Amino acid sequence: MLLPWLTGLGAGVIFLHLLQKLFFPYFWDDFWFLLKVVRYGIQTEMGKRRGHLDTVLEKFLRHAERQPRKAFLIHEGDTYTYQDVDRRSNRVAHVFLSHSSLRKGDVVALLMNNEPDFVHVWFGLAKLGCVVAFLNSNVRSNCLLHCVRTCQPRALVVGADLLGTLEEILASLPADVSVWGLEDSVPPGVISLKQKLSASSEEPVPRSRHAVASLKSTCLYIFTSGTTGLPKAAVISQLQVLKGSAGLWAFGCTADDIVYITLPLYHSSGALLGIGGCVALGATCVLKKKFSASQFWNDCKKYNVTVFQYIGELCRYLCRQPKREGEKHHQVRLAVGNGLRSDVWRQFLDRFGNIKMCEFYGATEGNICFMNHTGNIGSVGRTNFFYKLFFNFELIKYDFQKDEPMRSEQDWCSRVNKGEPGLLISRVNTKNPFFGYAGSYRHTKNKLLFDVFKKGDVYFNTGDLMVQDQENFLYFWDRIGDTFRWKGENVATTEVADVIGMLDFIQEINVYGVAVSGYEGKAGMASIILKPNKSLNLEKVYEQVVTSLPSYACPRFLRIQEKMETTGTFKPQKFQLVEEGFNPIKISDPLYFMDNVEKSYVPLTQELYEQIILGEIKL
Repeated sequence: MLLPWLTGLGAGVIFLHLLQKLFFPYFWDDFWFLLKVVRYGIQTEMGKRRGHLDTVLEKFLRHAERQPRKAFLIHEGDTYTYQDVDRRSNRVAHVFLSHSSLRKGDVVALLMNNEPDFVHVWFGLAKLGCVVAFLNSNVRSNCLLHCVRTCQPRALVVGADLLGTLEEILASLPADVSVWGLEDSVPPGVISLKQKLSASSEEPVPRSRHAVASLKSTCLYIFTSGTTGLPKAAVISQLQVLKGSAGLWAFGCTADDIVYITLPLYHSSGALLGIGGCVALGATCVLKKKFSASQFWNDCKKYNVTVFQYIGELCRYLCRQPKREGEKHHQVRLAVGNGLRSDVWRQFLDRFGNIKMCEFYGATEGNICFMNHTGNIGSVGRTNFFYKLFFNFELIKYDFQKDEPMRSEQDWCSRVNKGEPGLLISRVNTKNPFFGYAGSYRHTKNKLLFDVFKKGDVYFNTGDLMVQDQENFLYFWDRIGDTFRWKGENVATTEVADVIGMLDFIQEINVYGVAVSGYEGKAGMASIILKPNKSLNLEKVYEQVVTSLPSYACPRFLRIQEKMETTGTFKPQKFQLVEEGFNPIKISDPLYFMDNVEKSYVPLTQELYEQIILGEIKL
């Protein structure tokens, strides 16, 4: 009697397994990944209830005690152990304790490129309980001054190689901001932090100075262009830093991994996922000042790299490098990042070997993220019933002509069908708060949608269009409104328009992004209307953008129009212009191309256009 029963049970189990594989092929992948995430959330919540708020800084200090001689940072051949970074950051903290009036909660702005002292200063200030504002090292002049004023710092710390950039705004800085330079010789009005570090104490700073009362307290400001205007200082809480630092762990990284970071630390990917992720694991980070496609794999082999961070552009650049022997001979097993196009993804794996590409989606200031734990090519992640219990998001219909979410006669938004692009929005509540931006509440309010499906509900507007397929995989489709992405950076069209609009021969300007074959994101294009009786000066336009904008924000194309169409709310119409692109055969308006050799914009001929499309001219 027992044998038939066991046989029947076995057959039933096999049948159920086949049904699961057929109808729910990702059930166990989803289940185990979600279980891992939930376990992390429970551990964090239990710590909070016990009164133990375990921040990333606390985790770093534990590693410095338990594994002091383990390499934490490797930079240009030099190794900095956990103990080294701990002591160096103590020196930073003691300098400000002895030579400034900084107090817990004060803001300190940090203008530095990728280097060990970025981490030393960041952690040193964190040990004092200061809020650190990461300034984009590419921005200059008025934009940089705007960023400083926005976060209202008590002090500004500048890297040695950016003192020239500082001098452009030094005279215009608020009088109550003390300025510190990481160089022996600094301009008048700047204090040499480097000199004072040499005589500073390495003794530990009392932990009471940085103890936090709530994980919702502000930890950092990270600047993001959001969807409109000049950069805004996103408020990053201790909780967001913890969540960001868990990303490498969630994808399967361990303390034994060596993580290669070429992304800028002033962004959340490099700082939170990269540095924070290494701290959470107790792992080693190889920090590169700037990404180099030609040196990438040599560095990976030299330092035994097992994990690297990427943006889509980075992988595309690697694929465009000349082929070499032994390209698959490395120890890299994982790559974590976002923006990787499907065709580049496949090409990258074919060329460089069996590397698990861990694509994710998440905005710096957002309250929603997706992680592609299954490795499905092109997807940013998956959703399911269980996921939506924890992260309530929707894809809603969007009016591309009016440049706003569609509303019914009753003023409610509506969800898109599977397979249709929709605006990604995420419910704002106590479980998934949105901390907004420093400064005027107007900026925070502009990122929220109210009364979406019912009276009183509030959603975070990501500004991103996504598609959900029949298997519940999610795919990035495009950005909306006044921002596009180029060279891995968000470009705010209003900032570019304001800079070009300063020229005395321009009456109106409309900036947008256009797709270019073979490139991630969109290249900048400016549609211009000239003032009556004024002529176009292409050299002046070129000079204006290269001296006032980061290189990635400079428009690659110009279009001269006689009339500019507007939306129902009198905003410049972009949709049709984006669709038309920059093809001189299809567009009768004069077109120009940014020529860095001629240091001017030059007429965009059909020959030039074809060279750009074929990749013979790099943008």
